[in-house]
Amino acid sequence: MIRPAVLGFALLISLPAWYRLLFDQLELTQVLIRFLIAIPIAAILLAALRLVTSGYGITEETPATRVEAKPMDAE
Repeated sequence: MIRPAVLGFALLISLPAWYRLLFDQLELTQVLIRFLIAIPIAAILLAALRLVTSGYGITEETPATRVEAKPMDAE
């Protein structure tokens, strides 16, 4: 099933075509084809964004490692 965010982003991508439809510069079929092309592009872009930002909400911290103090000039 297509996420509503994908459809909204595809509509945003194809908004110039919808604007040109209002002034009779494009036909409805051309606008719908551009919208259908924008859907998989929007899905890929939003999936990449979700992949990049997926680790930002994780709050689990890794335990600190112990470090032993050693003098610098001791040989």
